[in-house]
Amino acid sequence: MKVLVTRPRAQSASFGAALQLVGFEPVYFPVIEIRPAEDLSALEAALAEIEKVAWVVFTSANGVEIAAGKMKAERKFSAVKFAAVGKKTVEALRRYGIEPFFVPEEFTGAEIVPGLGDLHGKRVLLPCAEIARKELPEAIAAAGGVAHEVAIYRTLPAAVDAKGLSELKAGVDWVTFTSPSTVQNFAQVCRQNGLDPLDLPGNPKIACIGPVTEITACEEGFTVAVTAAEYTTDGLIQVMSRQVNK
Repeated sequence: MKVLVTRPRAQSASFGAALQLVGFEPVYFPVIEIRPAEDLSALEAALAEIEKVAWVVFTSANGVEIAAGKMKAERKFSAVKFAAVGKKTVEALRRYGIEPFFVPEEFTGAEIVPGLGDLHGKRVLLPCAEIARKELPEAIAAAGGVAHEVAIYRTLPAAVDAKGLSELKAGVDWVTFTSPSTVQNFAQVCRQNGLDPLDLPGNPKIACIGPVTEITACEEGFTVAVTAAEYTTDGLIQVMSRQVNK
Protein backbone atom coordinates (compact mmCIF):
# COMPACT_ATOMS: atom_id res chain seq x y z
CA MET A 1 0.00 0.00 0.00
CA LYS A 2 1.29 3.42 -0.97
CA VAL A 3 1.57 6.02 1.79
CA LEU A 4 2.09 9.68 0.92
CA VAL A 5 4.62 11.36 3.24
CA THR A 6 4.01 15.12 3.37
CA ARG A 7 6.41 16.14 6.14
CA PRO A 8 9.65 18.06 5.37
CA ARG A 9 12.15 16.13 3.27
CA ALA A 10 14.82 16.29 5.99
CA GLN A 11 12.45 14.52 8.40
CA SER A 12 11.06 11.95 5.98
CA ALA A 13 13.77 9.28 5.76
CA SER A 14 13.22 7.65 9.15
CA PHE A 15 9.44 7.74 8.67
CA GLY A 16 9.77 6.15 5.25
CA ALA A 17 12.09 3.43 6.55
CA ALA A 18 9.65 2.61 9.36
CA LEU A 19 6.79 2.42 6.87
CA GLN A 20 8.75 -0.04 4.73
CA LEU A 21 9.46 -2.26 7.74
CA VAL A 22 5.75 -2.98 8.16
CA GLY A 23 5.03 -3.42 4.46
CA PHE A 24 3.96 0.06 3.35
CA GLU A 25 5.48 1.81 0.33
CA PRO A 26 6.39 5.44 1.12
CA VAL A 27 5.77 8.09 -1.52
CA TYR A 28 7.68 11.25 -0.69
CA PHE A 29 5.79 14.45 -1.32
CA PRO A 30 7.05 17.14 1.09
CA VAL A 31 4.73 20.12 1.20
CA ILE A 32 6.58 22.23 3.80
CA GLU A 33 10.14 23.09 4.73
CA ILE A 34 11.50 24.52 7.97
CA ARG A 35 13.86 27.50 7.92
CA PRO A 36 15.38 29.33 10.89
CA ALA A 37 14.26 32.92 11.29
CA GLU A 38 16.67 35.31 9.61
CA ASP A 39 16.89 37.39 12.79
CA LEU A 40 17.39 35.49 16.05
CA SER A 41 18.20 38.56 18.14
CA ALA A 42 14.92 38.24 20.08
CA LEU A 43 15.93 34.72 21.14
CA GLU A 44 19.39 35.93 22.11
CA ALA A 45 17.85 38.72 24.22
CA ALA A 46 15.48 36.28 25.93
CA LEU A 47 18.30 33.86 26.73
CA ALA A 48 20.45 36.68 28.09
CA GLU A 49 17.75 37.16 30.75
CA ILE A 50 17.03 33.46 31.25
CA GLU A 51 17.34 33.79 35.03
CA LYS A 52 14.04 35.71 34.96
CA VAL A 53 12.24 32.77 33.28
CA ALA A 54 10.52 29.99 35.22
CA TRP A 55 9.96 27.67 32.26
CA VAL A 56 11.11 27.18 28.68
CA VAL A 57 8.54 25.18 26.70
CA PHE A 58 9.52 23.58 23.40
CA THR A 59 6.65 22.28 21.29
CA SER A 60 8.75 20.80 18.49
CA ALA A 61 12.16 19.34 17.80
CA ASN A 62 12.58 22.04 15.13
CA GLY A 63 12.60 24.68 17.84
CA VAL A 64 15.17 22.78 19.90
CA GLU A 65 17.54 22.32 16.96
CA ILE A 66 17.43 26.01 16.05
CA ALA A 67 17.74 27.29 19.61
CA ALA A 68 20.39 24.80 20.71
CA GLY A 69 23.43 26.80 19.62
CA LYS A 70 22.25 29.94 21.36
CA MET A 71 21.28 27.99 24.48
CA LYS A 72 24.71 26.34 24.65
CA ALA A 73 26.36 29.73 24.50
CA GLU A 74 24.41 30.97 27.55
CA ARG A 75 24.75 28.01 29.93
CA LYS A 76 22.70 29.77 32.65
CA PHE A 77 19.96 27.24 33.09
CA SER A 78 20.28 26.17 36.72
CA ALA A 79 17.07 27.90 37.80
CA VAL A 80 14.94 27.31 34.71
CA LYS A 81 12.84 24.24 33.98
CA PHE A 82 12.25 22.79 30.53
CA ALA A 83 9.06 21.25 29.20
CA ALA A 84 9.01 19.30 25.94
CA VAL A 85 5.97 18.39 23.87
CA GLY A 86 6.38 15.11 22.03
CA LYS A 87 8.86 12.25 21.97
CA LYS A 88 11.04 13.79 19.23
CA THR A 89 11.28 17.07 21.15
CA VAL A 90 12.40 15.21 24.27
CA GLU A 91 15.03 13.34 22.25
CA ALA A 92 16.28 16.59 20.72
CA LEU A 93 16.71 18.22 24.14
CA ARG A 94 18.57 15.21 25.47
CA ARG A 95 21.00 15.34 22.55
CA TYR A 96 22.04 18.72 23.90
CA GLY A 97 22.32 17.52 27.49
CA ILE A 98 19.03 18.96 28.72
CA GLU A 99 16.59 16.75 30.60
CA PRO A 100 12.98 18.03 30.41
CA PHE A 101 11.33 18.47 33.79
CA PHE A 102 7.84 17.98 32.36
CA VAL A 103 6.52 16.13 29.31
CA PRO A 104 2.75 16.47 28.78
CA GLU A 105 0.79 13.60 27.32
CA GLU A 106 -1.06 15.86 24.88
CA PHE A 107 -0.26 19.04 22.98
CA THR A 108 -3.03 21.20 24.34
CA GLY A 109 -2.94 24.22 26.62
CA ALA A 110 -5.25 22.40 29.04
CA GLU A 111 -2.76 19.54 29.29
CA ILE A 112 0.48 21.55 29.37
CA VAL A 113 -0.30 24.43 31.72
CA PRO A 114 -1.35 22.42 34.83
CA GLY A 115 1.96 20.55 34.64
CA LEU A 116 3.87 23.83 34.93
CA GLY A 117 2.55 24.41 38.45
CA ASP A 118 1.71 27.82 39.88
CA LEU A 119 2.36 30.34 37.11
CA HIS A 120 1.14 33.52 38.82
CA GLY A 121 3.57 36.29 37.92
CA LYS A 122 6.01 33.85 36.29
CA ARG A 123 7.50 34.12 32.82
CA VAL A 124 7.33 31.26 30.35
CA LEU A 125 9.56 31.37 27.28
CA LEU A 126 8.03 29.83 24.16
CA PRO A 127 10.49 29.46 21.25
CA CYS A 128 8.11 28.74 18.39
CA ALA A 129 7.20 28.99 14.73
CA GLU A 130 6.03 32.26 13.22
CA ILE A 131 2.59 30.72 12.69
CA ALA A 132 2.33 29.04 16.10
CA ARG A 133 -1.16 28.46 17.50
CA LYS A 134 -2.24 30.84 20.28
CA GLU A 135 -3.86 28.25 22.54
CA LEU A 136 -0.79 27.71 24.74
CA PRO A 137 0.15 31.39 25.39
CA GLU A 138 -3.51 32.16 26.05
CA ALA A 139 -3.72 29.29 28.56
CA ILE A 140 -0.55 30.53 30.28
CA ALA A 141 -2.01 34.03 30.53
CA ALA A 142 -5.29 32.64 31.89
CA ALA A 143 -3.28 30.85 34.62
CA GLY A 144 -1.68 34.15 35.66
CA GLY A 145 1.62 33.63 33.87
CA VAL A 146 3.42 35.77 31.31
CA ALA A 147 3.94 34.01 27.99
CA HIS A 148 6.93 35.26 26.03
CA GLU A 149 6.65 33.97 22.47
CA VAL A 150 9.79 34.18 20.34
CA ALA A 151 9.46 33.18 16.70
CA ILE A 152 12.63 31.32 15.75
CA TYR A 153 11.64 29.42 12.62
CA ARG A 154 9.38 29.65 9.62
CA THR A 155 7.24 26.99 7.98
CA LEU A 156 7.30 27.58 4.22
CA PRO A 157 5.72 25.80 1.24
CA ALA A 158 8.15 23.34 -0.32
CA ALA A 159 8.94 23.13 -4.01
CA VAL A 160 6.67 20.57 -5.65
CA ASP A 161 8.23 17.12 -5.96
CA ALA A 162 7.46 16.05 -9.53
CA LYS A 163 7.79 12.31 -8.85
CA GLY A 164 5.59 12.51 -5.76
CA LEU A 165 3.00 14.53 -7.64
CA SER A 166 2.94 11.98 -10.45
CA GLU A 167 2.35 9.16 -7.97
CA LEU A 168 -0.34 11.16 -6.20
CA LYS A 169 -2.14 11.68 -9.51
CA ALA A 170 -1.87 7.95 -10.23
CA GLY A 171 -3.41 7.17 -6.86
CA VAL A 172 -2.13 6.37 -3.36
CA ASP A 173 -3.74 4.48 -0.48
CA TRP A 174 -2.96 6.82 2.41
CA VAL A 175 -2.13 10.49 2.90
CA THR A 176 -0.35 11.29 6.16
CA PHE A 177 -0.37 14.65 7.91
CA THR A 178 2.11 15.36 10.70
CA SER A 179 1.24 18.99 11.46
CA PRO A 180 -1.48 21.54 10.69
CA SER A 181 0.82 23.21 8.16
CA THR A 182 1.20 19.96 6.19
CA VAL A 183 -2.59 19.83 5.89
CA GLN A 184 -2.92 23.41 4.70
CA ASN A 185 -0.03 23.33 2.25
CA PHE A 186 -1.03 19.93 0.86
CA ALA A 187 -4.50 21.25 0.05
CA GLN A 188 -2.98 24.32 -1.60
CA VAL A 189 -0.47 22.30 -3.66
CA CYS A 190 -3.22 19.97 -4.86
CA ARG A 191 -5.39 22.85 -6.09
CA GLN A 192 -2.43 24.51 -7.80
CA ASN A 193 -1.75 21.30 -9.71
CA GLY A 194 -5.25 20.48 -10.91
CA LEU A 195 -6.25 18.14 -8.09
CA ASP A 196 -9.20 18.31 -5.74
CA PRO A 197 -7.66 17.55 -2.31
CA LEU A 198 -11.01 16.22 -1.10
CA ASP A 199 -11.51 13.92 -4.10
CA LEU A 200 -8.13 12.43 -4.91
CA PRO A 201 -7.37 9.58 -7.30
CA GLY A 202 -7.64 6.24 -5.54
CA ASN A 203 -9.72 7.75 -2.73
CA PRO A 204 -6.88 7.59 -0.17
CA LYS A 205 -7.52 7.42 3.55
CA ILE A 206 -6.33 10.34 5.69
CA ALA A 207 -4.11 9.71 8.73
CA CYS A 208 -3.23 12.43 11.26
CA ILE A 209 -0.45 12.40 13.84
CA GLY A 210 -2.59 13.92 16.60
CA PRO A 211 -5.76 15.83 17.49
CA VAL A 212 -4.42 19.30 16.65
CA THR A 213 -3.58 18.15 13.12
CA GLU A 214 -6.91 16.31 12.92
CA ILE A 215 -8.81 19.50 13.78
CA THR A 216 -7.06 21.35 10.94
CA ALA A 217 -7.75 18.50 8.52
CA CYS A 218 -11.45 18.56 9.39
CA GLU A 219 -11.52 22.34 8.99
CA GLU A 220 -10.08 21.87 5.48
CA GLY A 221 -12.89 19.41 4.68
CA PHE A 222 -10.97 16.12 4.91
CA THR A 223 -12.56 13.01 6.39
CA VAL A 224 -9.96 11.63 8.79
CA ALA A 225 -9.77 7.82 8.91
CA VAL A 226 -7.30 7.48 11.79
CA THR A 227 -5.52 9.67 14.33
CA ALA A 228 -2.52 8.44 16.28
CA ALA A 229 -2.95 7.88 20.02
CA GLU A 230 0.79 8.40 20.46
CA TYR A 231 1.65 11.63 18.66
CA THR A 232 4.67 10.31 16.76
CA THR A 233 5.26 8.81 13.33
CA ASP A 234 5.54 5.41 15.04
CA GLY A 235 2.10 5.98 16.55
CA LEU A 236 0.82 6.98 13.13
CA ILE A 237 2.12 3.75 11.58
CA GLN A 238 0.52 1.71 14.36
CA VAL A 239 -2.99 3.09 13.80
CA MET A 240 -2.67 2.76 10.04
CA SER A 241 -1.53 -0.85 10.38
CA ARG A 242 -4.44 -1.68 12.67
CA GLN A 243 -6.86 -0.14 10.17
CA VAL A 244 -5.39 -2.15 7.30
CA ASN A 245 -5.47 -5.39 9.29
CA LYS A 246 -9.12 -5.08 10.36
